[in-house]
Amino acid sequence: MRRIVPYLSVVFAMLCWAGAGIAVKEALVVFSPLTLIVLRFSLAILLMLLVGLLFRGHEVLGLQRVEKRDIPLFVLGGLFQPFLYFIFETYTYQSFASPTIAEAMLSTQPIMAPILAFIILREKVTRNNVVGILISTVGMLLLLLVGANNFALGNPWGVLLAIVTVSMSVGYTIILRRIPTRYSSLSIVFYVQLVALVLFYAVWGVFDRQSLQDTIAPLSADLSPVIAVGYLAVFASVTAFILFCYTVRQIGVTRANVFNNVRPVFTALLMWVIFDEQLPIWKWVGIIVIVIGLFISQKQRKIE
Repeated sequence: MRRIVPYLSVVFAMLCWAGAGIAVKEALVVFSPLTLIVLRFSLAILLMLLVGLLFRGHEVLGLQRVEKRDIPLFVLGGLFQPFLYFIFETYTYQSFASPTIAEAMLSTQPIMAPILAFIILREKVTRNNVVGILISTVGMLLLLLVGANNFALGNPWGVLLAIVTVSMSVGYTIILRRIPTRYSSLSIVFYVQLVALVLFYAVWGVFDRQSLQDTIAPLSADLSPVIAVGYLAVFASVTAFILFCYTVRQIGVTRANVFNNVRPVFTALLMWVIFDEQLPIWKWVGIIVIVIGLFISQKQRKIE
């Protein structure tokens, strides 16, 4: 049972992140993008502080002090993701003519992860990993691109931005592996997001500080944006990040990042269930191919 916990954890993390897209769309009706980011991570930090103090000493949920020699790793982690990742992700979506193309470009993490993990961490990559990653990526492309109305890539800067964005995300997972194992998953996510939140507050205060009156006034008529922010804080910022951190530290950068291809699957299924959005046959084929690729990528036996 203990062996499957990391896999259950990362699958639930991807489900949380898949639902984040729906929540963000709902919250942006009232909040500006930067205000939304500041709100969700402020609430997330408060929640993690409470949980960490309640479960002090716990292997996963305890909150520990950071030793001075480890501070640079936490600062770098917070700089990579959420801070730079969220900023570059926003501009990536703006650079492409189609959001679907942008989503496809940003879903290339499983391809970049084994390359960087091998170069930086010397993490072993098996043929099963490579074959599984390629198969699941084909499934992801089927799910996202087949039937899309607009295949225009936009300007070349969009492609470069997507590469930088994905690099930030993969770099973050590599940092998770470099942080000493004595720190709990909650401690890591707490301090990383605290660094990012300070940076977000600085940017928000200079460029896009939404007034309290403008933020609160519309909420009297509709609480949906508040519920959406709550979801983003509890599930997308705390639960998903802690579970993904735990998984990366248990099974490695390469095998954990393959599960990013599950996010479009959950997004498509949620849109089907909640909004009755149609799932054509090629999307079902894509989902099946992604799942097959995931199973192959996680097999430990090397194929020499």
